[in-house]
Amino acid sequence: AEVHPDGYAVDRNYPDIIYLPADAKIDQQAQRIHWGEGDTVGELKLRNLTTYVYPSGYKVELDRPAEGRQWRLVGTQAEGTFCHKPCTVSGGGKSEISKPLTDAMTSGAIVIPDLTGTMELVREILERNYWNRYLKPRITPEESRPILDVRRSLGSVLKLLTPSDEFTEEHNAFLASLPRPAITMTLLIKRLYKPDWGEWDEWRGRFSADIVNGQPGYELKYRSGKLATRYLRIGYEADGSWRTFTLRKDFLPSAKLQREDDISVSTTLEARHTNGLNPHLTEGPQKFINNCEYRFFQRPDDAIHRGYDKAAELDFSKSGNFFSNYEPMAQEGLSELIDDAIHFADYTEPLKETLLDANAAGHPDYVVTTAHPRIVEGKPSKNPRYLQSRADLFDQRPEYLADVGIRLYRGIGADQPILNPVNAVLPGRRNNPPSAEAGIRALAVFNPLHYQELPELFMDFVASLTGKSPSTTGAGSEGALTKGPFNSVSPIVDLNAALVSAMLTRHPHFVSAAGCVGPNFRVDHDISLIIPEVWSRLHLDERDPDKMIAEGLLEPCSALDVPEARRLGFRITEKFVQLYFGRVFADPTSLFTEAMLRPELQDMDAFVDGMSNIVETQQRVAKLYFEDGSIEDACPPLKALLHIMAHGDYNGHDLDSPEVRSLFDPDSLASSDWYRARLKAKAKVDARLWQRHLESLEEFSRTEIYAADLERLGTSERIDHARERLAETQAPDYITRLEGSIGTDPAVV
Repeated sequence: AEVHPDGYAVDRNYPDIIYLPADAKIDQQAQRIHWGEGDTVGELKLRNLTTYVYPSGYKVELDRPAEGRQWRLVGTQAEGTFCHKPCTVSGGGKSEISKPLTDAMTSGAIVIPDLTGTMELVREILERNYWNRYLKPRITPEESRPILDVRRSLGSVLKLLTPSDEFTEEHNAFLASLPRPAITMTLLIKRLYKPDWGEWDEWRGRFSADIVNGQPGYELKYRSGKLATRYLRIGYEADGSWRTFTLRKDFLPSAKLQREDDISVSTTLEARHTNGLNPHLTEGPQKFINNCEYRFFQRPDDAIHRGYDKAAELDFSKSGNFFSNYEPMAQEGLSELIDDAIHFADYTEPLKETLLDANAAGHPDYVVTTAHPRIVEGKPSKNPRYLQSRADLFDQRPEYLADVGIRLYRGIGADQPILNPVNAVLPGRRNNPPSAEAGIRALAVFNPLHYQELPELFMDFVASLTGKSPSTTGAGSEGALTKGPFNSVSPIVDLNAALVSAMLTRHPHFVSAAGCVGPNFRVDHDISLIIPEVWSRLHLDERDPDKMIAEGLLEPCSALDVPEARRLGFRITEKFVQLYFGRVFADPTSLFTEAMLRPELQDMDAFVDGMSNIVETQQRVAKLYFEDGSIEDACPPLKALLHIMAHGDYNGHDLDSPEVRSLFDPDSLASSDWYRARLKAKAKVDARLWQRHLESLEEFSRTEIYAADLERLGTSERIDHARERLAETQAPDYITRLEGSIGTDPAVV
């Protein structure tokens, strides 16, 4: 960065990135940033489209989230949450985990039916003393902070106004008596309030509603300007209408960087804080991932709605695209499309301009739009695809800014590598209701989010059971671990590696739902979109499933009176939704109904058939490993699991037996013979690799036609390095140095 005499610095690569001194303070009213004392005072004007970075890596921007909304300061943490979606079936939402949330968000007026009556209730809410709301009061009446106290956050007010089993019956009854508009108005006032407003009578008049046809209107205004709020779609009603929910007043979507889609390379190995690891992560085995794709094979399901998927329409407006299952539209059809002014106006500006230019020029002969999939047998295809270029290859600023923030936070120099391992594992599954289509059974037994321990999780991974998706011909075993044409090794090799990685890293796996939740609620990929927002707002210790179970945030499916329901693991409860989704939504309790959290209440017959579908598919797939003989290459935990899936027991033990579950204990992994065999295989592979490198380099150095290039290429140094590495891999202690890594499957050596 270029340091300015006043004490701030400007990034040499991006002049719109400014580094602030540690004592810089932002005056939002004056729209200025101040720092220093005496002769070293500095000042900057707060500008839009500029990012201000503190020495801690914390980033601040001035932003206006949407038209009609107030400008605000947006703060972004230096450390992000690396969400990983392994072993996800077709239609499970692999792409959606990294898509922006903004397309699913809408803005609208804040509706308060009876402003005068509502404000009287708001006054009661604001003036009430809540010191005794807990079953065991933690403070005295004098210590209780009023709602508008500057020391009280908006989040704490939301928690205060949300019923909880931690509160007394009296407090919960008071909250239940409050109409939703009164709570909405209270939270809005808390969001806007500043101490200089004074007393109630001084600022009550700031809020008003117009008189319409002689009657008070419903749209809330602040100082004569209309106020807007934001809503997020989470699924659909039976008639296809959106289920929309109000977002919290302080909610802003997280900044996302795409790390993977369909194809990525990963490994697991030891990491230390001295290597540049996040200081809040536990040292030890970590999973690292890198993208393998230049372009992503996207199916933009919602792009059929004109103007909805802004990213897809921007991509379609550019040249050099590859389209699959989109209808080629001739110039005559394009003219008709443009002449339909009302519907054409729904497209975003970039796509409209591209289509208008093509029509004016009379070429190319055909165009493609997001809203026109190919017609197959008289119906639009449900599997339109296009290749989306990776955003980070064209706009590197977000990646650069994230890198800078992490380096500042961890104190890592620009010449040192930084380690960003996975720290949230969130696979996805596709669900579907019973269908009249041949061969498609119910698979709708999951609520929005389940936690599964390793045995139950890998039963799911082995089967790769998916519901009907636009990219498949029907429900069945079809997913990440069944792509035979893309994999030259036996599936058991991948399963062994996935299990070792899961055991080493100890990450809990939370599996989210796509398609539907129960047979009656269609959600498509909306859950996949919102889960990263929730997870990025969880502290590391809040992601502990044992703690969640103890606190009633997860309930065991084994308690259900349905055969084999234990295989579903644990599912989230109303308390989980209230606590964690409450960091995103203003009224989280309305988000998922009881029937969504407990799908058996929707249709018990469909639930029982769904469980039978899972058990039968797991049995059928497991038997394939016996038929092809690869059961012999399964590591002991998976061998036991495959026996139980296929035959019901393993040496007389079932899934609940301590003898079976202890095989999946991460603490026993390091001392197991089969893990030691993986490390020995890895040492052998590494020795072969460096022997091959050395022989190739030595042969190159002896080839006469390359003699003039040897010094320029540093061939002698390369040979010495290869000899050193070969000696390391052949040393007796090399296996010890490999501990904590994923190793190599002995079956491929």
